[in-house]
Amino acid sequence: MKKSALFVVLLLAIVGAVAPFYLQSPDTQGWTQLKRFSSYEELKSFLKASSQVRPYYDKESLVNPMRSGALEAAPSYSTTNVQVEGVDETDTVKTDGEYIYVVSGNNVTIVRAYPPEGAAVLSTIGLNGTVVGIFINGDRLVVFDQPNPYILVRPLAGEASHGTFRTSIRVYAVSDRRSPILRREVALDGWYFNSRMIGDYVYAVIHQPVIRASSEGEDKVILPKVYVDGWVREIPASEIYYSDVADYSYTFTTMVALNVQNDREEPTHKTILMGATSSMYVSRDNIYIAIPKWTTSEVKTLGSLIDDVARRVRTLQVEGESTVIYRIHVEGSKIESKASGEVPGRVLNQFSMDEYKGHFRIATTTGQVWSSQAPSRNHVYVLSMNLSIVGRLEDLAPGETIYSARFMGERCYLVTFRKVDPLFVIDLKDSTNPRVLGQLKITGYSDYLHPYDETHVIGIGKETVAAEEGNFAWYQGVKISLFDVSNVSKPKEIAKYEIGDRGTDSPILRDHHALLFDRSKNLLVLPVLVAKIDPKKYPNGVPPYAYGDYVWQGAYVFHISQNGELMLKGRITHLENSTDLMKSGYYFYSSYSVKRSLYIGNVLYTISDKKIKMNSLSSLGEINKVDLS
Repeated sequence: MKKSALFVVLLLAIVGAVAPFYLQSPDTQGWTQLKRFSSYEELKSFLKASSQVRPYYDKESLVNPMRSGALEAAPSYSTTNVQVEGVDETDTVKTDGEYIYVVSGNNVTIVRAYPPEGAAVLSTIGLNGTVVGIFINGDRLVVFDQPNPYILVRPLAGEASHGTFRTSIRVYAVSDRRSPILRREVALDGWYFNSRMIGDYVYAVIHQPVIRASSEGEDKVILPKVYVDGWVREIPASEIYYSDVADYSYTFTTMVALNVQNDREEPTHKTILMGATSSMYVSRDNIYIAIPKWTTSEVKTLGSLIDDVARRVRTLQVEGESTVIYRIHVEGSKIESKASGEVPGRVLNQFSMDEYKGHFRIATTTGQVWSSQAPSRNHVYVLSMNLSIVGRLEDLAPGETIYSARFMGERCYLVTFRKVDPLFVIDLKDSTNPRVLGQLKITGYSDYLHPYDETHVIGIGKETVAAEEGNFAWYQGVKISLFDVSNVSKPKEIAKYEIGDRGTDSPILRDHHALLFDRSKNLLVLPVLVAKIDPKKYPNGVPPYAYGDYVWQGAYVFHISQNGELMLKGRITHLENSTDLMKSGYYFYSSYSVKRSLYIGNVLYTISDKKIKMNSLSSLGEINKVDLS
């Protein structure tokens, strides 16, 4: 095998959307902020001229009786925990108040859930790939699936094949839940990044790794393809947009708008070549794409013992990072780029961004907590709709980093952490002059902040113990806090509950969809894997860095109120014995791990890959259960 015959794989980042596959020319309205390639040769020249482009491979990125038709008498039910009301997010479990739709690996199972006494599995949709998320829209079920993760293979000289990774969007008619019918299928080369559903339209963002291949002396760029109901079309370079912002990795990111109720309306899509997307925030009118922009330099290493390593490994040191933001307006099938801007720092996640009354707000971090030359600092910026900065609050909590953020109207709540947890209350009423109103320093930190009401905030994270030596802390069990922010200058933690010891975990720390909260019912439910330390193993005292052994997994059910009540009502588990816990070691997995919870009427449903349990919301007594295997 000759090295010159190997394909050189470069992943490149693209955010976009394409017009219907059969159109001869794209609609360019609203895309004046971006340029469009005039030809395939221009696209190749652009990539070749981008001297900063380096080979990039992110292994992790390869990686959720019949219906009567009348819902008037249906009870109230919980929905997916989302960031913006009216903007639905994909999840692995959905309900419409009568049925529950559960993702488990390659399957989507439809269960008649209400009334609980008649609960039963009605049908299962089996797919070849992994289901990454679903939506339910009336009698339409939308399923996102893609092949199981694998590493792209470099083919030999003369071979035309190359690694592909395709994301499919399938729309099923489920008026008969016993017999789902596939109505639409739209697929794109690339990895699923994110999606939202607004009204009857699903908006999906797909990352297509740009493969620049050298074979037999010919330099080729593999262009993305779109597949609509059996038809395939390669997106020509003349329909691909780009910006002049240089980046270290590029991808073709395609944004698709699909009407899931009207089978005759063709999907629209556009494609943009830009840096790798890190986060996405969506309001009812706009999609905001956040793209990290880095500058680096080679670190020169002294010492003969590590010179050889230094020659082989290029260590990158951040000199100054920033985030490029694109605002893309969506309305029905229309996808229009409206503005772009840039702010210093990097974004943690979607909750670090927000749109409110004609302004876009974003919280970022610059520097690193471990760096003495460029220590971390945290910032909040307010931007106009054309994404120019109109207000800024900079250099918060030097030496710490943002662990969670939540924008609530004219306020921003920000948690930074290194050794203690400052909760900042930030006033954004004057968009040109953000300011800190107050802060609270307590042990522990919150990975996720959730509004209870206008004057109370729920925090879910970890308790901590400060290290005796060093500027850091040892995290302990899962901690739930209720903060009273009615006195903005003096926020208070009015209730807290700690679960387990070091090693205890909850998916809510990484995925907000796992939380069930309902203020009207004073209900808070979260799945937890509990670890406990046996003090007999430490006769001289338990050190703060000691991990516990896994002893339980399931849902913790709390009563919570603004009066400072945070009381455990009970626990529900799907594990029938401790076998999975005993053989877990440092890593626990069980298909009976509770991953989601929801309610319909006065019934609490807990869901794992293999089972649904139904319990009374008032007493938590078991009513019924359904086996999903």
